[in-house]
Amino acid sequence: MKLTGVSLGPGDPGLITRRAWEALTSGARWLYPVKRSGGDSYALDIARRAGLAVPEDAVPLVFPMTRQADVLERAWQRAAQQVIDLARETSEFVFLVEGDASTFATFGHLARTVKALAPECTIETLPGVPSFVAAAAVAGVPLAEEDDRMAVIPAAYGVGVIEHLLDAFDTVVLLKVKPLLDEILALLARRGLLGQTFFCEKVGAPEQRLIRDVAMLTGEKVNYLSLMIVRQQGLPRGELRRGCRKKPQGVPS
Repeated sequence: MKLTGVSLGPGDPGLITRRAWEALTSGARWLYPVKRSGGDSYALDIARRAGLAVPEDAVPLVFPMTRQADVLERAWQRAAQQVIDLARETSEFVFLVEGDASTFATFGHLARTVKALAPECTIETLPGVPSFVAAAAVAGVPLAEEDDRMAVIPAAYGVGVIEHLLDAFDTVVLLKVKPLLDEILALLARRGLLGQTFFCEKVGAPEQRLIRDVAMLTGEKVNYLSLMIVRQQGLPRGELRRGCRKKPQGVPS
């Protein structure tokens, strides 16, 4: 039995890698995530827009949108058992993943749970383009240059953590900003960083939005697949040592 996490990129079918394409057309059984039974799948939509025919035996796996650990654990167990039961019919599976399967993705949870229940299962992960890398390319903004420091976090950690990171990192990537958008905008305004920030929603999809005047988003309801990138200038630097800079006193690691 083999389970492969196939990264499809954040939305543009042209970002599907050759290896991902080969895996999707290999005859392996398709598995894809949905938020609820009978719901749509963004990952599956990327494959469709690439011109791939969805196999008739493709199987949805339900991963609910919740932060309740017990609910998520039951969902992972249920999905993993579903895969193992399907292994009576076929031995190779590909799990479709939007973005990159190693970056804030469901695949890691599924793979670990399947492996725990079926230790003989081989797990493979095919890398892809993360949403923030694609967004920076669309905006024409480098994520990091030379010895710049970069942090990538879900915005749900809150404005306190975000402010701490803004003190220490040249580039701060905030994923899934929808729940805290107004609070983040207020923080950026207070720190004079609105002009050094851009917002991207559903990057690579037909509905993509790139906003450079982020203040206009105040009070707006945005899509779940949204991110912000703050690209600062002028943060303090330490001395270079063996190709790296010494950490300035008082600046967190």
